[in-house]
Amino acid sequence: MLNITGYTDRPSARPGERLDFKVSCEGGAQSFNARIVRLICGDDGPDSPGYKAQPIDARVNGNYPGRKQATDIGSYVVTKVPAEMPLAGGFTLVALVMPTAPAKEAKQTVLAWQEAVADASGRQRGLVLGLDRSGAAAAELNDGDGRIAISSETPLLAGRWYRLSLFVDAQGGRLVLCQTALEPAFGEIADRLVEAEVEFDLRDLAGAYVSAAASVTLAADRRRQSSLHFDGKIEAPAIFEGELDFTAIGYPTSKKVNRYLSWDFSRDMGGRELRDLSGHGHDAEIVNLPTRAVTGAHWRGETLNWRERPDLYGAIHFHCDDLYDMGWETDFSWALPANLPSGVYGCELTTTDGGEDVVPFFVLPPKGKATASLAFLASTYTYLAYANSHHGYEDALSEVCYGSLLELGPAEQFLKDRRDYGVSLYDRHRDGSGACHSSWHRPILNTRPKRAIWNFNADLHIIDWLHGIGQPYDVITDDRLHEEGYDLLKNYHCVMTGTHPEYHSTAMLDAFETYQQKAGRIIYTGGNGFYWRIATHADWPGAIELRRGEAGTRCYELPPGERFHAWGGEFGGLWRSQGRAPQKMLGVGFVTEGFDASSYYVRLADSFDPRARFIFSGIGDDERIGDFGILGGAAGLELDASDPELGTPRHALILARSVEHSNTFLLTPEELLAGFPGLDAIESDRCRAELVFFETRSGGAVFATGSIAWASALAHNHYDNNVSRLTRNVLKRFLDPEPFA
Repeated sequence: MLNITGYTDRPSARPGERLDFKVSCEGGAQSFNARIVRLICGDDGPDSPGYKAQPIDARVNGNYPGRKQATDIGSYVVTKVPAEMPLAGGFTLVALVMPTAPAKEAKQTVLAWQEAVADASGRQRGLVLGLDRSGAAAAELNDGDGRIAISSETPLLAGRWYRLSLFVDAQGGRLVLCQTALEPAFGEIADRLVEAEVEFDLRDLAGAYVSAAASVTLAADRRRQSSLHFDGKIEAPAIFEGELDFTAIGYPTSKKVNRYLSWDFSRDMGGRELRDLSGHGHDAEIVNLPTRAVTGAHWRGETLNWRERPDLYGAIHFHCDDLYDMGWETDFSWALPANLPSGVYGCELTTTDGGEDVVPFFVLPPKGKATASLAFLASTYTYLAYANSHHGYEDALSEVCYGSLLELGPAEQFLKDRRDYGVSLYDRHRDGSGACHSSWHRPILNTRPKRAIWNFNADLHIIDWLHGIGQPYDVITDDRLHEEGYDLLKNYHCVMTGTHPEYHSTAMLDAFETYQQKAGRIIYTGGNGFYWRIATHADWPGAIELRRGEAGTRCYELPPGERFHAWGGEFGGLWRSQGRAPQKMLGVGFVTEGFDASSYYVRLADSFDPRARFIFSGIGDDERIGDFGILGGAAGLELDASDPELGTPRHALILARSVEHSNTFLLTPEELLAGFPGLDAIESDRCRAELVFFETRSGGAVFATGSIAWASALAHNHYDNNVSRLTRNVLKRFLDPEPFA
């Protein structure tokens, strides 16, 4: 049962570094037990090697007080309003907005000026401009003694830009709310001006903001954590002195008006801080990773790249389910011992009411050193991309895709009702827009042992096999490879990937290519690898950004003009679309997927080439390769094949090819220029996995399996099978320092 969950402050550490563990007893347990283990195998299925974990004698092992920790979910902007803001003569709040879910069960906040906490008498004064439950522009004034509300009574249209403004007339005692459509749809103009006379004393309101507890927020109400979130885009929020006349789109007609707060979201696009352009110092912080580098109200397709015209990208897209950091307090910290071996580790968390969680983390060797000649690269960025995915059970076509009924495990059942654990890069936000960010600062419940054989748990099959054959190894990670580049790889004779190394940054690909050029050996033990480009930012450690475009197998497609990363400005999408297809480096690339059953490989003529003799030592000429395993075969799930036009070296040997896949295996979209019959594995021989080997000019080599399911067959018959034997043959030669000819 998931009565307890936890996470670490980062995915990887080295001996001597400290990891912070953050735990929440979701079931209400008053205490929990923690134990550090080294993870060997996470698959506890009936046909698997079984769950294997070696206890570690760690000083942090023991019992701790339990509590349920709260999470502040949803993105917003917040700042503190200084006391010297002289607004007693009246002022106007204004913002351009494009709602993506106008009508909701709860009201939505666009711009608020309010006390963060109630005073001694329980009063909590504030002013809010936003949308009511129907989706109409609305405003509320709470002076501590009562609430005054006003609405345009005309719901905004989803996906359309509007200017919302609210004039607070202190002397006349009135609120003036204006909702103006900036791009009328088919002549339907949702434009309404509402005036209402109210009695209030602005000194009561302004006096509340003399204290440090007063703040201006954007896209959320901060009176009780964050709530009443706005879903959609906001641009050019500001507070002006007096009542203003506006141009057709956005800004006051007079340039001499006094601004007391003004933020321009087109500046410092990837950063976490917003500078106040009014000169009053109302700088702000962005919370929970809303989406930047999105088109604003002025964009008309003039450019698709925000770096060319940042003024057209002055909006931020906020979501009620954005999440960067759950913000849980640390329950205990562990300084990793100097002699702790590199490997995959976990912290087992248990409660007396049956709660159990295992929080994984990765221990690298000391910086600049290798304690083995083989490095296993843990795909931490891929784990992050799939983190807490809701896609499998929220997509109506999932069962068609998988060719079977869905089975929801404990993690899926928990996440189905717990959006506060964040979304994956395969999910849509509640407003229907695609998710662009994923963060490590939360429990990632599908990156755990005893879960589905996918990503992390599938990669542990490789770790188990290495232990089973007695092969020493170091563990390195995507996040450290991105930070350290080639220096992380250079001390290893061979680097072995996981089953699904799908997501890579530019720095990671550069490091791999340098390693390959300097005689490095790569064993690609997976499928659908080196596929999507991602980005990171120093202001948001532990998070990645993805921009899915018009190519690739994808769960959504971002709107036009929003396919360049906010973090660094690179064009997002497939590496294939950037001229760096995986076939160039690995010999194979993604061509098909299917999830009903896995199959096997048959040897091809190239497998009898003298250059490949070492690979097939001890394997018969007619043996089916991988006609067994936990998934039914070694060729399955997602498959890669060679393609000389995309860069497979001309001297590469195509050793074996998978056969007998079902009609659920279809060619990927990027393999097609048009749709036509005959695109499934029964009718098209292009739907297959291929084993590929080639040498590099520097004396290195590459071996690729082209299948995610390959590792699931390694342990069959106690590691005595042709998949294990073939992989071991390759590994033995790749660890031999003798250069390849």
